[in-house]
Amino acid sequence: MSQKVPITVAHGDGIGPEIMAATLEIIQAAGAQLDIETIEVGEKVYLKGISAGIEPSAFDSIRRTKVFLKAPITTPQGGGFKSLNVTTRKTFGLYANVRPCVSYHPYIRTKHPVMDVVIVRENEEDLYAGVEYQQSPNVMQSIKLITRPGTERICRYAFDYAVRNNRKKVTCFTKDNIMKMSDGLFHKIFDEVGAEYPSVEKEHWIVDIGAAKLADTPEAFDVVVMPNLYGDILSDVAAQIAGSVGLAGSANIGTGAAMFEAIHGSAPRRAGQNLANPSGLFLGSIMMLVHIGQTEVAERAHNAWLKTVEDGVHTYDIFREGVSKQKVGTKEFAQAVVARLGQKPEKLPVASYNAAPKQTASHKEATLVSAAKELVGVDLWIADAAANPQTMAAKLEPLAGGELKLVMMSNRGMKVWPNAASGIYVVDHLRCRFLSPNGGAVTHQTTAALISRAAAAGLDIIKTDSLYTFDGQRGYSLAQGE
Repeated sequence: MSQKVPITVAHGDGIGPEIMAATLEIIQAAGAQLDIETIEVGEKVYLKGISAGIEPSAFDSIRRTKVFLKAPITTPQGGGFKSLNVTTRKTFGLYANVRPCVSYHPYIRTKHPVMDVVIVRENEEDLYAGVEYQQSPNVMQSIKLITRPGTERICRYAFDYAVRNNRKKVTCFTKDNIMKMSDGLFHKIFDEVGAEYPSVEKEHWIVDIGAAKLADTPEAFDVVVMPNLYGDILSDVAAQIAGSVGLAGSANIGTGAAMFEAIHGSAPRRAGQNLANPSGLFLGSIMMLVHIGQTEVAERAHNAWLKTVEDGVHTYDIFREGVSKQKVGTKEFAQAVVARLGQKPEKLPVASYNAAPKQTASHKEATLVSAAKELVGVDLWIADAAANPQTMAAKLEPLAGGELKLVMMSNRGMKVWPNAASGIYVVDHLRCRFLSPNGGAVTHQTTAALISRAAAAGLDIIKTDSLYTFDGQRGYSLAQGE
């Protein structure tokens, strides 16, 4: 008998305890060798006044085991509560979110009978960094952060995953036709990393048409890698069009720890009724077993689950008259899977993990690059209730001094001075750009002096952004119309 592997388990809220019990029953009956540490997370912890939904001692358990199997939790309504998933991902550096989205035709309803797509989502950056500000009574700002190391790690993980799992193609989705710098960097790094994998086909789609193609023709895709926000949205879309969000498991992988879960919520209205389908969490546990090297157990349990689905033993959410043979509850479904251990599906593809290596994140160090960096100006963001660009220009131009020149003002990204197009709707939020009049470098003392003069003139400066060039290339975007 192999040595037991320590894991941390949280039974969660709502249907969480029921589906966790069913999941553990199946994988332990299949031979999983687990040394389980149980922790409490979610609603009860939030209501103790712990805003993260997890106690420090629970974090200690995850640090020890480095493997976390988590049932869905309930976050209380109202402000002040932090996402447990985001907290866990950031605490343990779980930068890769992996969601296989598979159809099980004809046993589970789907419009896409041959769908088998894996969404690999960056987990720590993008708009989900959660850096936000209110800048005026009418304007909120959310900062989109895309880094070279973060992008390199997730792209390399996607290609490593494809190679390890005999996948043929990796597709990147971005919106770099609009966000040329942030999404442009993601696309650029995808191309750079992809060049290291000549055996894997590479392609890039703009996310809007890519999403349409994914929803309409998912069989055109294999592994898809995306920044955080797009990946969050489209992994749910992909899971739903495959058959049901309730059937999808998820892995959150880092170099030192990993978390496995269902992608659905705690469904408190279904709690305690022996109705819930445990399949999402169960399939997350299969990913966990592969991760910890118990691939034979993963194969045995997964194939028994496939045989159960194929035999028409279904919970209420996927039950269909004329297709399903038996409607069962949570406990009975688990018992049906256990009864089929050792069997394999006859029509659905057989799950095979025998040759699969451990699904860990790449340990190759991400690249930090250097460049010649030169300060060339500053953007002053000014809240102006009147929001009159001509009036603001008259105030600002005399303040520029000899080393800087006011060259442009924009509102919501659109140039509104000088020579603005007519009919532009202007809100109380102006970006005022100052650059060196001769195109050369300036000093921080120069930009600080400008800020000081603007403040002394009574202007409401809500934010400043230094403008740089890197190896002579502009490191800031132009306004629309600039």
